[in-house]
Amino acid sequence: MPSNRHQNFPYRLKEEKQLLPKQNRHEMVPHHRYKMPHNLSHSSFRPALHMANAVAPVTNSTHSTAHASAASASSSASKRRKVADHRDGDRPHQQPLLPGLPDHIARLCLAGVPPSLLFSVCSSWRRVIYTPSFPPFLSLYALLSPFSPQDAHPPSSLSPPSRSLRTDPHHLSNVEFATFDPIAARWRTLPPPAPGAPLRLLVSHPSFLSWRFPIQTVSVAGKLVLLAATARDFFPAISRPLIFDPIARRWASGPPFTAPRRWCAAGVLGAAVYVASGIGSQFSTDVARSLERWVLSTSGSRNPGTRRKDESANWEWRKLNGLKDGRFCRDAIEAVGWRGKLCMVNVKGHAAKQGVVYDVAADAWRDMPKGMIGGWRGPVAAMDEDVIYVVDEVQGALRRYDEARDRWEEVMASDRLRGAQYAAAGGGRVCVVCGGDGGIAVVDVTAAPATMWVVDPPPAAQAVAVHILPRMSSSGDEPEDL
Repeated sequence: MPSNRHQNFPYRLKEEKQLLPKQNRHEMVPHHRYKMPHNLSHSSFRPALHMANAVAPVTNSTHSTAHASAASASSSASKRRKVADHRDGDRPHQQPLLPGLPDHIARLCLAGVPPSLLFSVCSSWRRVIYTPSFPPFLSLYALLSPFSPQDAHPPSSLSPPSRSLRTDPHHLSNVEFATFDPIAARWRTLPPPAPGAPLRLLVSHPSFLSWRFPIQTVSVAGKLVLLAATARDFFPAISRPLIFDPIARRWASGPPFTAPRRWCAAGVLGAAVYVASGIGSQFSTDVARSLERWVLSTSGSRNPGTRRKDESANWEWRKLNGLKDGRFCRDAIEAVGWRGKLCMVNVKGHAAKQGVVYDVAADAWRDMPKGMIGGWRGPVAAMDEDVIYVVDEVQGALRRYDEARDRWEEVMASDRLRGAQYAAAGGGRVCVVCGGDGGIAVVDVTAAPATMWVVDPPPAAQAVAVHILPRMSSSGDEPEDL
C-alpha cells in the first residue's frame, strides 16, 4: 500500500479520465501518451467559469449621497455585506463556497476533499484549490529549451519555435520554466526571475554540435532552485542561486557562491543544497575539489533585503571536506541525496566511471559500492531520500537499488525510457525526460505492476530537466480558464 505522502499526487489514470469530456478522453493504457488536446481552449473542454470576470472591486457603493441615504435599510445592509466580503478577499457577486458557512470555514471543510473532485464540481471550488492557503497537490515542473540543430529528429508535429524560446545571433536561448497541472491537464509558464527579462543561457553552440551545455536545477523544501549554467562567453552564468516558490509564485535570490561554477555536481539532502567540483571562469584545482553546502531555511523564500538578522548566519555557503581530486568537473552531475548520504559518479551513461558517497553526518567520503556503481547506467533519482531509482538509458529499464544485496532490481522496461536524460522522483511517481522528443514519462511505481504514461512538452520546446513540486498558486490577475 502506498504511504499517505503519496496520496496528494493526482496522476491517477482513472481520475484523469473522469475529468475529461467523453469526446476528449484518451485511451488509457499502461504506455499511455498524454497529449495536450488541440481544443484545450475550446469551451467544450474547459468547464465554463461564468463568474470569472465578476471581479470588479466595489468603488462607489459606500459613497454617502442623498439618493443613497433614501435607500431602504435592507439595501444598505446588503451593500455592507458585499463590501465586507470584498475586503475579506471574496468576489462580491460570488455565491458562498458552502451555503450557510463563512468561506474561511468552508475552505477548512473542502481541504479534505481530493482536488480532482473539487475541480470537477464548480468554478468557485476550482478556484479554491489554486489559492495559496489551500493544501497543494503535486505537479510537474520542467525546464524548457528550444530544439537545437543537433536534435536530429525533433517531433514533426511541433510548430516553429515561439518567439519566447528562439535563439539569438549569439546562440543564447530564452530558457523557460513551466509547470504541468495534472488536474487541469495544461501547461502554465512560470514568471521569469526578473520581470520583463527572459532568462538567456547558452544551451547549444555551432562549434560544439554534439554537446548541449547543461543547466543545473534542484528541488528542495518545496522550491525550485537554479544553480549553474553557461553564459555567452562560456563563463558561469549564475552568480547566486535563483529560487522559485510555487506557493508564493515569486522568485528570490540565494546567497552568492564563493566561486560561481558550471559542470558541477549538484544535489539536495534534507533542506540543504550541495555543490561540488565544477569549473569557474577558468579551471581551478581548489574549485574542482571543493564541496559546499547552503541550508535553505525560512529565509529561502525571502528577498535578501527582507531577511532578519538572526537568519543571516545560514545565508551563506559553507565549505565542507572536499574531494581528493578533481575528477568530477568533467560533466554536470546529479548528486543524489539518499539515507543521509550524497551519491554521485563522475560521468554519465554506460561509460566506465568512478563513484563516491559523501556521509553528511561524518563529513567524509568513501567509494561507492560495486553493485551500485555497476548499475548506475543513466539518470538516477531518490524517492523521499529513501528509495533510489536508475533508468538504464540503453536498455530502457527502470530499476530500484537493494542496499542489502548491493544490486539493482528491475521495476519495468519500455522503449520509451531509452535515451533517458533526466529523472525525478516524488509522490509515488518516477518522472523521466525521454530522449528524442523531450517528452516526460511518468511511472507509477506504487502500482503492481508499474504503469507508465507520457506527458508531452509544450509546442516547439523540449524538456531539459523535470521536478516534482507543489502546484503553483494562481495570480490575482491571471485569467481563470483553468
